[in-house]
Amino acid sequence: MKRIVLLISVAAMALFASSTLSAQGKYGPDSTNCIKYLSYYTEYYKQKNYDSALPNWRKAYSSCPPTARYSLLSDGTTLIRNLINKNQKNPVYKQQLVDSLMTIYNQRVEFWPKYAVSSLNNKALDMYNYMKDEPKKLYEGLTEVINATKAQTRPNIFLFQLSTAVDLYKNSLLDPESVINVYETAIKYLAEVTPKNDVEKRSIDKTVEDIESLFITSQVASCDNLIALFGPRVEANPGDLDLAKNVVRMMSMTEGCTNNDLFLKAVTTMYEKEPSHTSAYYLYKLYAGRNEIENAVKYMEEAINSEESDNTTDAGYLYELATFTFKNGNTAKAYTAAQKAVELDQTLAGKAYMLMGTIWGSVVCGGNDIEQRAKYWVACDFMNKAKAADESLAEDANNLIRQYAAYFPQTAEAFMYDVTDGQSYTVSCGGMRATTTVRTQK
Repeated sequence: MKRIVLLISVAAMALFASSTLSAQGKYGPDSTNCIKYLSYYTEYYKQKNYDSALPNWRKAYSSCPPTARYSLLSDGTTLIRNLINKNQKNPVYKQQLVDSLMTIYNQRVEFWPKYAVSSLNNKALDMYNYMKDEPKKLYEGLTEVINATKAQTRPNIFLFQLSTAVDLYKNSLLDPESVINVYETAIKYLAEVTPKNDVEKRSIDKTVEDIESLFITSQVASCDNLIALFGPRVEANPGDLDLAKNVVRMMSMTEGCTNNDLFLKAVTTMYEKEPSHTSAYYLYKLYAGRNEIENAVKYMEEAINSEESDNTTDAGYLYELATFTFKNGNTAKAYTAAQKAVELDQTLAGKAYMLMGTIWGSVVCGGNDIEQRAKYWVACDFMNKAKAADESLAEDANNLIRQYAAYFPQTAEAFMYDVTDGQSYTVSCGGMRATTTVRTQK
């Protein structure tokens, strides 16, 4: 009987509230019972005695107009939520309660617009908690909330919507374009949020990372899907900077998707409309993917030399330039770039030193036997630096040290060239120069 009363009262109030409010005072035509039961349930509610508060709240809800007190509706959502949690094993009744909960949220939005954003955000969270077995309905509900609250949406709700959209896509219930639009909307609105403090900023940044990770791993954003979706948009709006940024961001996150005409058009628009270290970097990515080495290096150096980029960003660019130029045979440029990366950001020291050691170990040096092999001393020096800077590199570094040490000269060979163990030795090779220590095989 209690179940029927609750459900009927919610539906009845939703139906008749609007037509009667104008003729009622604050507490409605049944003001005596309204005030009485508001008082009764509130006392129990304050004590968190929700079981005793509920029947009195029902009577207050039936007696009072929704404008009597905001707490009548906000407390009601708490009480019904508590009842839902107690009835998880009764799916039929649980569903009825969830429907009632959503109705009360809608009333909170309608009759108390001052608190509409908060109400909608809480509604979205409860939808995610209680409607996961109805993913299509959940997705539509979350979308409705986000469309209403926009940048005022709680960050995790964007993640919940994308997660639901991805699940629908995997079950062939949602098309790729819709999922991509969900991702675009989330990133757009989260970028508009101004964090109140560092804690909130970190929380938003973490949510953005989670959204991007989910989007990438979902495989919705395949290169073919992105080209099919954004190709016509870019053709129709070739100078749209925001569109170009979206295309570049998504295609750069998708493996093997930076070497095509659409990416080129979008990056070029970014570079022309808003020159920056970021747009220069993306042009580097494009030309690197096409193995146009000269252009790639040109734009990466432009990104590094930009006044707007910070040391940490520049260090990352320098390390990437070092790996790229080493791969393409320019050992001197690679070595210099790796050196500069360490100078700007010590957190890169481990892998930068390892790269520098690898460069020395691979370069071909001329001269006599000692001059040809001296490079391996330098290589081992850098491997020792690498594992000292980053313990996780120790195993790989030690393996390379053993390989390089096998090429150390014999003591007798070194003697013939007037060098001995422990002696300081300067190596010049391949446009690089380093001072090391002589080591021989006993």
